[in-house]
Amino acid sequence: MKSICFYFQVHQPFRLRPYKFFEIGKRHNYYDDVQNAWLCRRIADKCYLPANATFLNLIHKYGQQVRIAYSITGTAMEQFARYTPEVIDSFKRLVDTGCVELLGETYMHSLAALKSKEEFREQVKMHSDLMKEVFGVTPRVFRNTELIYSDGIGRIVHDLGFKGQLMEGAKQVLGWRSPNFVYEHRDKNGLRLLMKNFRLSDDIAFRFSQQSWSEWPLTADKFADWIHELQDTECVNLFMDYETFGEHQWKETGIFDFLNAMPEEIFKKGDINFLTPGEIITTYQPKEPIACEYPVSWADEERDLSAWLGNDLQDDAFEQIYSLEQQVKATGNEDLISVWRHLQTSDNFYYMCTKWFSDGDVHKYFNHYNTPYEAYINYMNILSDFRLTLN
Repeated sequence: MKSICFYFQVHQPFRLRPYKFFEIGKRHNYYDDVQNAWLCRRIADKCYLPANATFLNLIHKYGQQVRIAYSITGTAMEQFARYTPEVIDSFKRLVDTGCVELLGETYMHSLAALKSKEEFREQVKMHSDLMKEVFGVTPRVFRNTELIYSDGIGRIVHDLGFKGQLMEGAKQVLGWRSPNFVYEHRDKNGLRLLMKNFRLSDDIAFRFSQQSWSEWPLTADKFADWIHELQDTECVNLFMDYETFGEHQWKETGIFDFLNAMPEEIFKKGDINFLTPGEIITTYQPKEPIACEYPVSWADEERDLSAWLGNDLQDDAFEQIYSLEQQVKATGNEDLISVWRHLQTSDNFYYMCTKWFSDGDVHKYFNHYNTPYEAYINYMNILSDFRLTLN
C-alpha cells in the first residue's frame, strides 16, 4: 500500500487599514475591519463552507476511508468567530467524524521561530490551548508557519512534545532522495518529518486551471493514475492552502468536481489509502535522518525565507517588531500584547516582498498594497504609534 496524506492550511490575517503619518499619536485602531469582514465572508462562501461540506459528504459516503488534516491559525479562528461562526461549526462537524486531524501551529501565523524561542513556544501553546477549547483535541503533529523548518526549529518542536512535523520537500534538503517517505530529525530524537511532494501538490493548487499546462485538464482518474504509477513510495504528502478550493481555483474550474471524484478513483486502484499525518508517522518507519541547517519553506521557487525576509524593508520591520518583545511583555497588559502579536503575522512581511520575477504574480495576487514600499510605510506608521502608546 501507499498512502495519500491530505493536509490543508487555513489562515486569514488581520489586514491593516491605511494608516497615515499624521494619525500617529492620535488614532490607535489599526485594522481594516470592513475589508476583513468582507473577505472572511467571501472566502467562507466560496471556499470554507462548500469545501467542508464536500469533505463531510465524502466521509459520510466512504466512512473512515477518507482521512484529512488541517491547521487553522488563531487569527483565522478569531475572524471566523467574529464574522462567520458557521465556519467553526462546519469544522467541528468534520472533527467529530474522527476522520480529521488538527495540527499544531503558531497562533498568529508568525515568524517567531526565527527570532524568539520564548515567543514561539508561547504562541504554539496558545494555539494548542485553542484547539483543545474549541474542538476538544490536542495536536501532536506540528506545522510551522509557511512550512518553515530547520534543525533548530525541529529541536524546539520536539521539546514541546510533538511527535512529527511537516516540511517542504525542498531539493536543497532532499538532494537525490524522494519526498515520498517518512524521515526523522537529524538528532534521531523521535521527531518524524513529513515532506511535501511539491510537484503533485502544486498540480492541484497552482496548475489545475492553467490551460497552457501540458496536463490540462487535470481529472481525478488521471491524478489517481499518477499516484498509482509511483514506484518506491510509501506516502504522498499533498500539502496546500485550503483556499485552493473555490478561492484560488474557482468553482467554475471544476475543482469541486475533481475533489468529489478523487476518492472513488483512488480506491479503484486497490493499493492506495488516505491517512492523516499522525497516522502516517505511526504506520511507516523513518527512512533515515535528514539534516537541514538553514531554514526552508514552501514559498516560491527558492523554497527559502526570501518571501518574508531578505530585503531592507522586511528586515527592518522584522527587527523592530521583535525589539519590543521584552518591553511589551513587561507591561502585563493583555491588549498591548495582543496587538503586538497580531503585528507579527507573516503576511505583513510578505506584502513587503520585492521579488517580481518568476513568482511575481503570486505575490501580487495576495497583496492588497500597490507596492511593497507602501506596505512598509503603512506598517512602520502603525508601529510608530504602537511604540508611542507602549512608552
